[in-house]
Amino acid sequence: MSARANPGPAPIGERIDALAWDGYADALDRDGNTIIRGLLDAGECAALAECYPDDTAFRKTVVMARHNFGRGEYRYFSYPLPAIIAGLREALYRHLAPIANRWQAALREARRYPATYPEFAAHCHAAGQTRPTPLLLRYTSGDYNCLHQDLYGDFVFPLQVAILLSRPGSDFTGGEFVLTEQRPRMQSRAEVVDLNRGDAVIFPVHVRPCVGTRGYYRVNMRHGVSRIRSGNRLTAGIIFHDAA
Repeated sequence: MSARANPGPAPIGERIDALAWDGYADALDRDGNTIIRGLLDAGECAALAECYPDDTAFRKTVVMARHNFGRGEYRYFSYPLPAIIAGLREALYRHLAPIANRWQAALREARRYPATYPEFAAHCHAAGQTRPTPLLLRYTSGDYNCLHQDLYGDFVFPLQVAILLSRPGSDFTGGEFVLTEQRPRMQSRAEVVDLNRGDAVIFPVHVRPCVGTRGYYRVNMRHGVSRIRSGNRLTAGIIFHDAA
């Protein structure tokens, strides 16, 4: 009897659709971030990491020190995006759009987001934001990413995703993903997000609603990466709005 071949992982869209999204939504509301453990397997992480030297896959490379963004480098993909990046963007969007619309209502913002990514992209491109923003980020020993917000124009989707492609403690040390939030009339609060290879963290682009004694109020968010102490760290970033 011949052994059956390993069928490999299900298509990324099917995996994302099968997730328990109510729990992720609750965590985003409560904590301002949530982690999807093992969204990508080791082979998928390696395949994305291997894209990095391919100049034909990218529209732009940014050396962070030249812009006082920190130290390290990142590259924005060109259209057409790699199939797995495009699949992640489309499948994640359809589950995050209801959360984004609920946040918009809580913050008394008029804009609402359509149910599917192609509809959203059409609105984004009509606003003059047509340059793709999904990216790969590479850090080596001594590198870091200053706290920042990924705003590329007036048309902004309020959630984004980062996926760690390297193994902490093996491929690199240090390099923790850090979120900060600044609440009105309070000191800023920092949170270190514990990620393993293949984990995806969902977090706000710039603001999120937080409930207080008088209803919802606006919390300002930033994110960054602490100093890499050794090795190499690669991350994929999924930003839904394109750049002007």
